[in-house]
Formats: sequence, C-alpha cells, structure tokens
Amino acid sequence: MIYAGFFILFFTTVQLLVALVNLIFSQPLPGNRRPLNELISVLIPARNEEKNIGYLLSDIKKQEYQNLEIIVFNDQSTDDTERIIKMFAENDKRIKYINSPELPDGWVGKNYACHSLAKKAKGKYLLFLDADVRIKGSIIKRMLMYSQQYKLTLLTIFPIQTMRTPGEKMTVPNMNYILLSLLPLIMVRKSSFPSLAAANGQCMFFLTDDYKSIFPHELLKTKMVEDIQIAKLLKDGKKKMACLTGKPEISCRMYNNYAEAVNGFSKNVIMFFNNSFLLAVLFWLITTFGFIIIYYSFPLSIFLVYLSVLILTRIIISVISRQPVLLNLVLAIPQQLTIGVFIFRAMTNKLNKQHTWKGRNIS
Repeated sequence: MIYAGFFILFFTTVQLLVALVNLIFSQPLPGNRRPLNELISVLIPARNEEKNIGYLLSDIKKQEYQNLEIIVFNDQSTDDTERIIKMFAENDKRIKYINSPELPDGWVGKNYACHSLAKKAKGKYLLFLDADVRIKGSIIKRMLMYSQQYKLTLLTIFPIQTMRTPGEKMTVPNMNYILLSLLPLIMVRKSSFPSLAAANGQCMFFLTDDYKSIFPHELLKTKMVEDIQIAKLLKDGKKKMACLTGKPEISCRMYNNYAEAVNGFSKNVIMFFNNSFLLAVLFWLITTFGFIIIYYSFPLSIFLVYLSVLILTRIIISVISRQPVLLNLVLAIPQQLTIGVFIFRAMTNKLNKQHTWKGRNIS
C-alpha cells in the first residue's frame, strides 16, 4: 500500500503544479486598440433555445466589432426559437437563419448544424457559439487579434460558468477541475503533441481557409463529442491552436439542475481522459478516495500536507475559473462523488448504446 501512497502523493503534486502553471500563464486576450475590418461569420446552432437565443443575438449586436455576418441554424426546434430568430433578422440585415431539413442518416445533430453553417459562411473567420453563451465587451475583436497575433487555425475558450441551483454547483465545477489539474493550457498553443489538445464547442474561432480545407465537423459527423477531437485533428495536421479560460467577457449557463448536468457531462467526461474509461476511473478513485491510503500509509504530518495540497489546488482552479472559492471547498466532497456519477452514467450509456440529448439518441 505504501507504493500506492507514493503514487497518489506524486499525482496530487502534479495536479497542483499544473494548476499553478495555468494560473501563472493565464494567456490574456490583447487590448482593443488596433483597427480591424475582416468579415467574421458568427455561427450559432440552435435547437429549442427560446430561452437563450434572444440574449445571445442581443449580445452580438452590442459588440463594438460590427463587420459580422450572423447565421443561426434552427435545428427543427419545436418551441419559439424560429420566431425569435425571425424577429431579430427583420431588424438587422446581418442576421440570417437556416431552417434545418430532416437530419441526414449518420450525422449527429450539432455536427450537421455546424457543417451546414460553415458552408453558408462568407467570413474570413468562423466563430461558432452555442446558443446558451453570453458575450460582452469587445470579445469578438479581441479573439480576432489574439488569433492573428499567434497565427492560429483555432482559438477556443472555456466560458465562465453561471451556476444558480445547488445541482449546478455540485456538477459544473468538475469540468474545470479535471481540465485545469491535468492540462497546462499554455501547452495547447506551445506544443505540437496531439495529446496536449483541448477545445470547447461552446466557443470556437477558426480561420476559415483552414477550416474549409478539411471541414472537421463533416469528418467527425458521427461523433457526439466533436470539439476535443477537432482539436486533436488539427494538432495531427500541424495546425496552430490555443485554448483559454476564465475570460470575464464570455459566460455560459450550461444546465439548469443536477439531472441535466449529469446527462450532459456523461456525454463528454471520458474524452477528458483520452477516451479511456480505465483512466477516468483511476482518476476518480485517486482524487476521491486517495486520502484513505495516505492516512494509513504515512505520518499525520504528511497527511496534513496532502490535504493542504488538495485544498490549494481547488482554490487555484476556482480562482482561474472565476468560481466562488469557499463554495467549491464546501462542496468538494459532493463534487468528487459526482465525477463518479458522470463516469458510471457514461459507462451505462456506452453499454446500452444510447444517449439522449435534446430529444435525439446521439450514441
């Protein structure tokens, strides 16, 4: 058991170091001074988004950067989504929309929506935004400047997560906890290794020529988690990309309750571990129950240092993510247990070959 204890201590220390790297190298977006006028296509897939689509379209209209075309893909919505899009389109000639035909065989709905949007887009850059994202300030222009500064094919941002219900607060922080304790985001841009790749489909900013040279959403049309695989695909093709988080100008409320979050995260949690259930389970066991082995294998002083490292890691990740530090510390135990729920649900979905998302089976 002592060897397991040493491994847990090593792994926990690595998590802290990765979190520190992410704090120190936070990769700020550039200021908003240089004049730019490239056409940017803002592309929004929307399926039953009546509660969100109007807010996002209003946010985009308020952006200082105005050389935009805005295209919404209404994916067979059964609510008021289409009417809201039409209302905005009547008042802003930059806004267009596509009403989806029946989903073709072999496609996941969001991938088909993004592919269809990209084919219609005329901009030099493509900005894919989920309908539940909120933006403010000059985020679009600053993304453009950052992308040009580093000559990127893809810039992707993990939005700040808005959490209101207890269920959201027990689930949503796990995404950043896993990401920011395992992956130094600076290496997504600095390294060419595909293993050091990450992306968030909520916000993806592409150079159009590079995107249309491969049409990644079409290549991955059957994949229910396309964003991380797109990032790896680009890295395989020696394309440059960057992944950022914690930017106050972009936020998102992903889910409304615990059940929605479990269903959503079970769709993609395994991708954080290179699509390996074994690695996912090992991560959960070590980070959730490792303290038991440390307590029985080492002196009390080592155990207290270990606990301090755990707490410090969570504090740093909460700061980077702009999440409430004290709340994440108080909820650390239910958050850890919930990671196990995500993994278990992902396993059962895989065994049953079924995962329902927005009324469709996407497995």
